[in-house]
Amino acid sequence: MAKAAPASVKKEIEELREKLRYHEYRYYVLDDPEISDAAYDRMMNRLKELETAHPELVTPDSLTVRVGGAPREGFSTVRHARPMLSLDNAFSFDALREWDRRVREGSGQEKIEYIAEHKFDGLSISLQFEDGVLARGVTRGDGATGEDVTPNVKTIRSIPLRADTAVLKKVKLPADFEVRGEVMMTKKAFEALNREQERIGGKIFVNARNSAAGAVRVLDPSITAARRLDFFAYYLLVDGKVRFAKHSESLQALKQLRFRASDDWKLCAGIEAVIAYCEDWDAKREKLAYEIDGVVIKVNSVAIQNELGYTAKAPRWATAFKYPARQETTVVNDIIVQVGRTGTLTPVAVLEPVQVGGVTVSRSTLHNMDEIERLGLQIGDTVLIERAGEVIPHVLKVVKEGKNRKPFRMPRHCPECGSTIHHVEGEVAYRCVNAACPAKRKESILHFAGRHAMNIDGLGDKIVDQLVDKGLVKDVADLYALKESEVAGLERMAEKSAQNLLEEIEASKKNSLARLIYALGIQFVGERTAQLLAEHFSSLEELAAGKEEELEEVPEVGPKVAASIVEFFSEPANCQLIKKLRKAGVHPTAEKRVVKSQKLAGKSFVFTGSLANRSREEAGELVIRI
Repeated sequence: MAKAAPASVKKEIEELREKLRYHEYRYYVLDDPEISDAAYDRMMNRLKELETAHPELVTPDSLTVRVGGAPREGFSTVRHARPMLSLDNAFSFDALREWDRRVREGSGQEKIEYIAEHKFDGLSISLQFEDGVLARGVTRGDGATGEDVTPNVKTIRSIPLRADTAVLKKVKLPADFEVRGEVMMTKKAFEALNREQERIGGKIFVNARNSAAGAVRVLDPSITAARRLDFFAYYLLVDGKVRFAKHSESLQALKQLRFRASDDWKLCAGIEAVIAYCEDWDAKREKLAYEIDGVVIKVNSVAIQNELGYTAKAPRWATAFKYPARQETTVVNDIIVQVGRTGTLTPVAVLEPVQVGGVTVSRSTLHNMDEIERLGLQIGDTVLIERAGEVIPHVLKVVKEGKNRKPFRMPRHCPECGSTIHHVEGEVAYRCVNAACPAKRKESILHFAGRHAMNIDGLGDKIVDQLVDKGLVKDVADLYALKESEVAGLERMAEKSAQNLLEEIEASKKNSLARLIYALGIQFVGERTAQLLAEHFSSLEELAAGKEEELEEVPEVGPKVAASIVEFFSEPANCQLIKKLRKAGVHPTAEKRVVKSQKLAGKSFVFTGSLANRSREEAGELVIRI
């Protein structure tokens, strides 16, 4: 029987949690921190230390749950206590006045008191609290039923995981209640995300809403945590019903409960005051920290809301005024090509600089050749571009063909390294498959050094950046030629740490053929496929010489994967890289796996969480060998 934790430990854990909740509220909701990040981290690390030593004291509302756990197999569904309906839209002030007329006639009132709020451009979420603790986070879904994304929403720092009991009593709210609001990404967080994507050569996101919505609906909560999402609350329900007599009282109660809610809502006496609010915020919405695409207008009186009721799709007592999309015309002066981290070529329109929504726009991604052909776009054409909440604008259509228009053609050779560009008939992507291409170099090295690849501990982003920027490493084979004096001269490196890194690099030479195959970053070749290839071929050279029909003899390798492998080894630069690796001493041969029986043949196993005596990888290997 496990020994109970001392009372002093329990007390320290509770005090730490209370302090952390307070400082998260100051930082993420009020944007007014009282302590440094380092001081916050020290408290959080102490809490993790205590909870690791005493796992029986971990609770669902502990702040340590925010870091994001292991990926899940899928989402379960939850039925909403009250349907999460969408809103009807008004695109003009006349439409708003017509809606106001229907509201007044339906309620029998001469004048209606409205609440005007920002229309956040995000993803609607229901947060369900039980006994004061966040129990579930559920997406809107089809309105009646949503997806349970609880582990994901728990990573969002502006969502309190526990409600203060004293505040619940003060606002006369039971411990079981529901908060509805919008998960979104601030402009600052979105721009930081795209800067990071650009740095690693990853996908550039078109708008904050899609990247926020996508982050909430991924199966890996650590991705959600990394996106730095925010949550703004705007509804408060108990058993599917509004608790207060006025919507404005719900907004005030949400603030008292330490939820982030807009400070910019306004009580409007009639529709003309609403229209003035819409005009006012249209002029200054660019200065907000987040994107809004309109204004939500709600009848303030809950009694009148109930009297007006709903249509099949939307409440009659609320509507959304949508701001017009921000569009401008400009000329496409050129189309250039950018090479992403996977080697995919992306055409980019170089535009005559133009102001769109207060931002100077000079470039716009064209995504791929299919999009260029769909638009019928050529260099010299005048195009309509739109920036409606997007930081990155997109081309809507060609409005005027240029006099001396010139068609764009994808280059035959990579603009970064000169290697031949590969394109498979029927596929959208044009790709550079040179593993040492400068555009892919840093990402290729990081992948090569990864835990599931060559497992070179200590070779992280900052070290790789320096090695590449200083010209010390041009491809993964150059890692094995590094000298201690070169590594010790890097920022934040000393003689001992340089020595440790070089020992890790040297030790990686003894890794299996399967790890090396995976480490090369061949498209469609993951860890499982790499293992199967290593069991079939005796060396990297034998794999490189394999024909498509030979490769398809390997279990789970189909035409697409086989073609990708042949394509990779047909690139002369990759063949040269293999020779360099062999010369450096990286030349593993296959180790045939001994399978003792067929007891578990055809079965699938999934390991999640922590195992007591071995890693998940070791457990998987054990199952394979049974």
